[in-house]
Amino acid sequence: MRAAESTNQSSPIARLPLEIRRGAALVKARVNDSQPLAFKLDTGFGVTTIHPDLVESLGLKPAGTLTINGIAGTEKANWYSGATFDFGGEKYSPRSVAVIPSDAQRPRRARDGILGSGFFRRFVVEIDPRENTVTLRDPERFNYKGKGEIIPLQFRRDTPIVEATFKFPDQAPVIARYEIDSGCDGALCLGHDFVKTNKLDELTLPRRNGSRTGVGGSVDTHEGRLPQFQLGTQTLTNVSANFFAEGSPAGEGLAGHIGWGVLREFKVIFDYSRRRMILELLK
Repeated sequence: MRAAESTNQSSPIARLPLEIRRGAALVKARVNDSQPLAFKLDTGFGVTTIHPDLVESLGLKPAGTLTINGIAGTEKANWYSGATFDFGGEKYSPRSVAVIPSDAQRPRRARDGILGSGFFRRFVVEIDPRENTVTLRDPERFNYKGKGEIIPLQFRRDTPIVEATFKFPDQAPVIARYEIDSGCDGALCLGHDFVKTNKLDELTLPRRNGSRTGVGGSVDTHEGRLPQFQLGTQTLTNVSANFFAEGSPAGEGLAGHIGWGVLREFKVIFDYSRRRMILELLK
């Protein structure tokens, strides 16, 4: 299937190189006239973050504390003000950025921070894995006229949520709600209760043990594959999934989250102002 072409009435306000590093989608920006720094594009994160090593050199000012919920628990973090991001001349100045203490143990070569929900509300964000570009547009001027599929988004706090379906042969389709988490390098992460209710441990044999790491630590998983996974009218086959041995990567009432491993199959446009995600299949 050929990819649909994007057309709209608004010109890009910035076009940035997309870098895939350790399975994560990153773009570079200068912060307070710094050298270019690498930030992960993360729809699953409610805040924008800066690596602890950069606080002093960027001249950030303490602005309080917060608690961040992660896949394996919670973590206290500090707020800082005074950060201005420059994306090729287009500026973004969040009221505050978070600095997570455990990131001090994470090597900066992995990333310098995270662009969370505030970034996605500030811009229409188009991620194109085939062209390796991220295009930013002005939400007020954006008018999509392409042939991609428009997926409605709901929001729980800052996280986008969609409805999707998976199916095994000779089984009724299972329709559930999922967070969209572009910051997850996997395809699907499914909560323990959802896995047990739908007997996924039995339907996906053989499987192998694994783990997922994030804010709050790590959690044991089983890795399996789903024969069919449908998002909108787009059906993907043999999709990898991490089944949580306990807990869930998503909030109550949600099956889990959809990560970069699914999203990379599309040119995806996040248009939070209109509560929608647009998918253009790349194959």
